[in-house]
Amino acid sequence: MDDRDVYAQPGVEARIVHLDELEPQEVRAQQHADGSRRSVWDRWFVVRPDPPFVSLHTRWDPEVVMHRHGHRGHHVVYVLAGGMWCGDRWCGPGTHIEIPLGAAAGPYVAGPAGVEFIDPAERVVTIEDAAELRLQQPHVVRL
Repeated sequence: MDDRDVYAQPGVEARIVHLDELEPQEVRAQQHADGSRRSVWDRWFVVRPDPPFVSLHTRWDPEVVMHRHGHRGHHVVYVLAGGMWCGDRWCGPGTHIEIPLGAAAGPYVAGPAGVEFIDPAERVVTIEDAAELRLQQPHVVRL
């Protein structure tokens, strides 16, 4: 066995999925005062319980509002397209937002172009240490 294959397991293969292969799912909708409907849309690449892992693309329509709320896990958000207000700070493309376990953050308000957290044109590796995941692998590094 090559040293580079030390963590390889028989029968485990890479899975490649393009964003266009997934249907967007409306996970939150809001009716605004002007009668317009604004939504949060998710495309789930992976939801796996063992080992626990989640990967998704999220897009918010313009002016979606998420009120200040607490978080049950550690979240990392990297804005790649559009932008949003996080409290009184504008978060445009290139903004990294860390929301530690137990932190309250927000309100969040999507800008006039909406916001995307994982751009379909980018390759992104996300590493999250969310309390719900309870990762047990020996190579997990907690920061």
